[in-house]
Amino acid sequence: MSVTPTQAGGPTRPDRSQLDPSAAIEPEIHEGLPPGWGAGLPGRLAFWLAVVFALFQLWAAAYGTLPSQIVRAMHVGFLLLLGFGLVGNLVARSRGGQIFFWALGILGFSTGLYQWVEYNDLIRRTGFLNRTDLVMGTVLIVLVFEGARRLMGWPLAVIAGIFLAYCFLGQHLPPPFIHRGYGFDQIVEHFAFGTEGIYGSPIYVSSAYIFIFVVFAAFLERAGMLNLFNDFALGMVGARRGGPAQVAVLSSALMGTISGSGVANVVASGQFTIPMMKKSGFKPAFAGGVEATASMGGQIMPPVMGAVAFIMAETLNVPYAAVVQAAIVPAVLYFGVVFWMVWLQSGRDDLKGLPKASLPNPWHAVRDQWPLVLPLAALVYLLFAGYTPIFAGTMGLALVTVLILGAPLAAMIGPVVFRMVFWVALGLAAASFLKFGINLLALVILGLILACAVFQGTRPTIGIIRDALAQGARNALPVGMACAIVGIVIGTLTLTGIASTFIGAIIAIGQDNLFLSLVLTMLTCLVLGMGIPTIPNYIITSSLAGPALLELGVPLLVSHMFVFYFGIMADLTPPVALACFAAGPIAKTSGLKISMQAIRLAAAGFIIPFMAVYTPSLMLQDGGAIAEAWGYPVEVAYVLLKTVAGVAMWGIAVVGYLWGRTTVPERLLAFAAGVSLILAMPWTDQAGFALAVLFLILHGARSRRMRAVTP
Repeated sequence: MSVTPTQAGGPTRPDRSQLDPSAAIEPEIHEGLPPGWGAGLPGRLAFWLAVVFALFQLWAAAYGTLPSQIVRAMHVGFLLLLGFGLVGNLVARSRGGQIFFWALGILGFSTGLYQWVEYNDLIRRTGFLNRTDLVMGTVLIVLVFEGARRLMGWPLAVIAGIFLAYCFLGQHLPPPFIHRGYGFDQIVEHFAFGTEGIYGSPIYVSSAYIFIFVVFAAFLERAGMLNLFNDFALGMVGARRGGPAQVAVLSSALMGTISGSGVANVVASGQFTIPMMKKSGFKPAFAGGVEATASMGGQIMPPVMGAVAFIMAETLNVPYAAVVQAAIVPAVLYFGVVFWMVWLQSGRDDLKGLPKASLPNPWHAVRDQWPLVLPLAALVYLLFAGYTPIFAGTMGLALVTVLILGAPLAAMIGPVVFRMVFWVALGLAAASFLKFGINLLALVILGLILACAVFQGTRPTIGIIRDALAQGARNALPVGMACAIVGIVIGTLTLTGIASTFIGAIIAIGQDNLFLSLVLTMLTCLVLGMGIPTIPNYIITSSLAGPALLELGVPLLVSHMFVFYFGIMADLTPPVALACFAAGPIAKTSGLKISMQAIRLAAAGFIIPFMAVYTPSLMLQDGGAIAEAWGYPVEVAYVLLKTVAGVAMWGIAVVGYLWGRTTVPERLLAFAAGVSLILAMPWTDQAGFALAVLFLILHGARSRRMRAVTP
């Protein structure tokens, strides 16, 4: 048993990229910030602030002694302090500018401290805030807008600004948009205090769930999980047709189990897979498109999924395991679509796999590094055993910490038997948290840290833990700021009631045509996705369209998954396809070209959420007529077969290849088969299967004739 944690140095040691290539590129996942922490004392200060931020969040999650409002406020305060501090270190062009941004960060952090110190008094002053309260609330709102603009770009800040302006000016608009009007103090109180604005559900989920899982992913990557995934994927599919691209898909799917960030997956896996695809003959844009499309699927890949999954569970008040259950089949189908499209494109371009002799044995990789899987397995068990995501994530993180710290100590033990005894004893001590709670596990970790500090050869392991904490906090910056500013949007909806106007319009349109309502919702997601990331896209669209689709008979969880799915697709659409632009520098081509390829690769996947709406059993929800007549498993199997057939036909129509290049009539026939299988109308299933069989017969016969005449 061997686990080799990634060696990593401190914040001022740039040569750590030589030890772990992924460490050098991790900071690039943040769209608004260059890589690094900054030079000199400010850089070290930002680094250690990130460590303190992570430790505070872990303490709050593990012990839960602080009121939720204080945790939320301090979470936003840390986000502002670290975010503006990094802007000052990495973006400011003068010493004065650096001081200015650090001052903004300190001011932002003071808003969190103010909520903590004045917590009880603020509750008593509800509805009657004093001047200091209003000043601090105004400062918070302004800084959240500026922080989001710096970290996420203009689009999200502009959209949230429009919603905020509506609160101030909506009383002057014509019906149906007019509202009764609100005073400045009422607006500030609504957005900057309480749980309806900035400190609403999104920032609660960010502080309670998302942060823990982001740090968990950072720890696993530092422990070497990325290498395990790459070796396993290479051995499993590297030798098949289009092998390098298939490796990219499989490794991204595996990465999605621990990292819910599509952009992070691109820069972590893409450094390895994109050059390999290009070397094997894939065009740069197609190679980048494969990686971007596969990486975005990580957001719906259980068990961790993306941040949206935690927000969805909190919004719908359902267990996180219920969201995971609904996502399992769509996630498998999503990656199945990408596998299928790559396989077809590889056949069309005659791209072979990698030499089998040069590939690692996937099972040897698992055998050599299987302990890395244990924390992930524990996380899955805890989630499905009914434990809260906070508890499961905290325990999973603690277990991977034990693994990282224990590996070098075990390596110092000579006889194999003694090493096994050490691991068994450590495993029993770590597992005892289920009976004795977090305190014992904390003592185990503290003991391992002290042991590593004693021996010179094991001291660098403590640095790995420190760096993982800092990197996890930095990785959480854009997600947290997005959750903070999207609270402005949610607060506007709850304050003014404008959501009911939109819901009424959707219901009016969809009274006679649910499909049209779904198309409008999809377009809303795609249009919003041109300017904002998946999290605010989901929150905005689900708040508006989710209740409307429920009124039209769509199960609430299915409607939210529909929005979530197309929020992911939106991240692949230009002009702001974040995953595609992250892949651009690696593929050495434009993000726009990669985006066009990504849309083409994901095209067949567009049918999956539509089919789930008409047949919710695709998301393992309540069955329909087939379940009543033949049983629920039969309905799930039939719907899955129909979906796979529809995806297959649509993919063939897009690529124009199966056993050989297809003719235009054959592509039209495949497209018609795919469309027929989507629709839930009488006889459309039968027509779809019949058209699919007809296509296979015609294309198969023509392909055999072509091969017969080809020398």
